[in-house]
Amino acid sequence: MSQIPGSEFEMPDQVPFLDRWRQGLLSATSGCNMADKAPWITYRPQLKVLDCTIRDGGLINKHQFTDEFVRAVYETCLASGIDYMEVGYKNSPRLFAKSEFGAWRHCDEEDLNRVFAGHDDEKTGLKLAAMADATKSDWREQLVPREQSVLDMIRVAFYAHQVSEAVEMIQHAHELGYETSANLMAVSNISEVEIDTVLEAIAPTQALVMVIVDSFGHLYREQIDMLYKKYSQAVSDTGKDIGIHAHNNLQLAFANTIEAIIMGANRVDATMGGLGRGAGNCPMELLLGFLRNPKFKLRPVIKCLQDQIEPLREKLLWGPLVPYNITGHMNRHPNQAIKFLDVEGNRNFLKFFDDIVTDV
Repeated sequence: MSQIPGSEFEMPDQVPFLDRWRQGLLSATSGCNMADKAPWITYRPQLKVLDCTIRDGGLINKHQFTDEFVRAVYETCLASGIDYMEVGYKNSPRLFAKSEFGAWRHCDEEDLNRVFAGHDDEKTGLKLAAMADATKSDWREQLVPREQSVLDMIRVAFYAHQVSEAVEMIQHAHELGYETSANLMAVSNISEVEIDTVLEAIAPTQALVMVIVDSFGHLYREQIDMLYKKYSQAVSDTGKDIGIHAHNNLQLAFANTIEAIIMGANRVDATMGGLGRGAGNCPMELLLGFLRNPKFKLRPVIKCLQDQIEPLREKLLWGPLVPYNITGHMNRHPNQAIKFLDVEGNRNFLKFFDDIVTDV
């Protein structure tokens, strides 16, 4: 135990918040007395931001976005200096019928070329990504060689028991020329030995990023710290970055993203207005304001919120509503809350709480 300076109280022997902050954001600064600096006004230039507004946000409307809306988000990413835009899923039309789901559930090359025609990642500084779910993606058939696509990265999403397929997917996408990332979902709901087994399998792959995914919005700061240390130690000799994808059930998505950054995460996800399934995600407007990197411009994001995101609230429901708070506390998938809220006028939160508590 160590004593808090100037007080009689003791605290656990862990690095104080501001010291962790200084180490995370100012470690590259030499020849200065860090105690005399204000680290919250500086930045870490190697940190990259990924926008997943269309991919994650599409889960609340079956990816039925207009081309104009997708293009508006794309233009916002360009104008604001964001590094990656995740434009949707590469998931199977056998499982997600095109008569029911929009184009961005499948990201067929003709749709990508229609909306992102002429995209050049080298000229713009923006790379395009799509997510492929294990067991839900016909990845052998759906992925074309990188030179035939506007996509730059394939993000492989999987549950712990699907890690063997995830390894194959990463290898396949890498051989086709894509950057790849490994997104282990629902990490709050599996055992430590399962996490270790997944990390052991992913470490030797060509994935550039291993992402901490808080699918249920259940994690707290201390758990982010533990997971970051575990992930980073497992891939320490591989050159992989650690990423963070946070959901907002307990209204901690932004705070947990900050914590991951402080710990050293160099890949962070966010969405415009926090748009996303259920409680939504870390809001892009908060993240860019926090990062202080002059390459990022906040004004285009605010314009996108005004013109594109806020009007969606007339028809779509997302954000940290009471049922999502409850599933977050209980470490449950938000689908139960989504179904509850789909019943028009359903606000019997107490009944929902009682049903969740007794549903064991």
